[in-house]
Amino acid sequence: MSMFLPALRQPVHRFAHQSIDFSTRVALMAIINRTPDSFYDGGATFSLSSAVASALDAVESGADWVDVGGVPFSPGPALSWQEEAQRIVPVIEAVRANSNAIISADTFRPQVAAAAIAAGADVINDTTGLSDPELGSVVAEAGTHLVITHSLASPRTSYPRPQYTDVVAEVTEYLRGKVEFAKSLGIADDKLIVDPGHDLNKNTRHTLALTAGFGAIAALGYPSLAAVSNKDFIGETLGLPKAGRTAGSMAAAAMCIMNGARIIRMHNIPESVSTIRMLEAAQGWREPTYLLHNMGDANAPAQPEPFKARPSAWEHA
Repeated sequence: MSMFLPALRQPVHRFAHQSIDFSTRVALMAIINRTPDSFYDGGATFSLSSAVASALDAVESGADWVDVGGVPFSPGPALSWQEEAQRIVPVIEAVRANSNAIISADTFRPQVAAAAIAAGADVINDTTGLSDPELGSVVAEAGTHLVITHSLASPRTSYPRPQYTDVVAEVTEYLRGKVEFAKSLGIADDKLIVDPGHDLNKNTRHTLALTAGFGAIAALGYPSLAAVSNKDFIGETLGLPKAGRTAGSMAAAAMCIMNGARIIRMHNIPESVSTIRMLEAAQGWREPTYLLHNMGDANAPAQPEPFKARPSAWEHA
């Protein structure tokens, strides 16, 4: 099976400090949750120093992108926009001062989005599908990117027993409509990214169907994001706790990439880098680090040089 290569409306996307041609590469987004109750790490990066260190370590390990959030998607008590901004703005400022990586702010509030953009964020990652249209206006005025994600619940509220007749078709149409809405607010085609929202107001069967049917999302023509890392659909499918879901996460990410995803949002950075680079090399987008196997006059393998990670082909793009 060859990789699905959707016809992108705008293959090259220009961020503040780099450009990405999504027709020939996959971007890796690292997750930095500055929350005391994040679903995966339970608050391990809640302190400012831990959040900044984790972000910079992720970039050093090969992440192209850092996604900084201050409020979980899961239902919970309201947090003022001021407190949310106080959580993420210092992280964004510190990462921007030390890196040219793409930085996104995971927020649905226009006030927080404005503060994040002022601090150096390139992207606003809205997991609520533009629940507040003013956020779209903030993004349009700033000229930054917007990730539009499928979800059904009002922010931070529960949505019990979600029902879909055809989850892939319904999510695709939802995103199509939200893209048109975003453009009506003044956001350009080359500033839009779509995300089907794995596990967000969906049960495991729904999310598995979206993973297998990701090509429909990618066929919308916008760079598509797959946020699959360590999620409950992997745990329920494999019968594994969060600590045991890395291999399942890589399999899900690889399936999404093969079906057209061009950004994956992940916790386990070294494993994710390897997953992306294997797929890119098989597609012919990246050269192997070295060639020794069966390259000599004899079949005996030569001894490679001591391993040293090669810089990304686009590191200085």
